[in-house]
Amino acid sequence: MTGPRFFLLLGTLLALAGLGNAGSAMAAASDVAAIRQVMDQQQAAWNHGDIVSFMRAYKDAPDTTFVGTGVRKGYQTILESYRKHYANKAQMGQLTFSDFDVRLLPDAHGEVRYAAVTGRFHLDRTAHGEAAKDDGVFSLLWEKTAEGWKIILDHSS
Repeated sequence: MTGPRFFLLLGTLLALAGLGNAGSAMAAASDVAAIRQVMDQQQAAWNHGDIVSFMRAYKDAPDTTFVGTGVRKGYQTILESYRKHYANKAQMGQLTFSDFDVRLLPDAHGEVRYAAVTGRFHLDRTAHGEAAKDDGVFSLLWEKTAEGWKIILDHSS
């Protein structure tokens, strides 16, 4: 095939390919924004002293993992640990997340199912319970689920 029809077909295919890339970029921006929104909700819940709402960002599963001074497995175990280490609002203080870096991780078919997020945390508080650390870094592995983006692995130090 040559002539005007060939160039029309080629132009259409190139335009569609460009739209696919634009669509992918828009989907990626949407995923990053969704993760940032969940983290904003987490920060707000923490700052209101609401550990249960803070934990909504975590996947409610037995293999959800938190790595800090030790390794804790399971949503309920992680929740109880937060309740133990931050027993009241004064010990929780005010949480600030910063220096976010979100990397979307596509599967073999190019579909984004996971994301790696790194950043910093800071607690401004007047009381310390069993958790004495006020500043640190985190790396989070997120999974895109039917309920939205959920943390499946949290390494905070």
